[in-house]
Amino acid sequence: QVQLVESGGGLVQPGGSLRLSCVASGGIFRNRPMEWYRQAPGKQRELVAAVTGGGDTNYAELVKGRFTISTDNAKNTVYLQMNSLKPEDTAVYYCKYAGFTRDYWGQGTQVTVSS
Repeated sequence: QVQLVESGGGLVQPGGSLRLSCVASGGIFRNRPMEWYRQAPGKQRELVAAVTGGGDTNYAELVKGRFTISTDNAKNTVYLQMNSLKPEDTAVYYCKYAGFTRDYWGQGTQVTVSS
């Protein structure tokens, strides 16, 4: 059974940075996409960044140039480096592994951007 555990969230001032981590276990395939989503209160969950097994990346327009998704295959970990954070980036951030037959989600990590 695939398990995903996120960490790295917290409270940060506007303009600050955070790096989120998502450790995957339970027989993942490294050629499958890994994605970061976020959900703010009262809003739908939205895709923030994605990386394919081949290393291609894709970003939501709102985070382009500020966020970077990367992977460390040796550690089965996907990262989300978030710079120049804004109050509107406040949300619970989730990682997702796109398996062959279903998607797997982590429990989420809270990111709060506030002065």
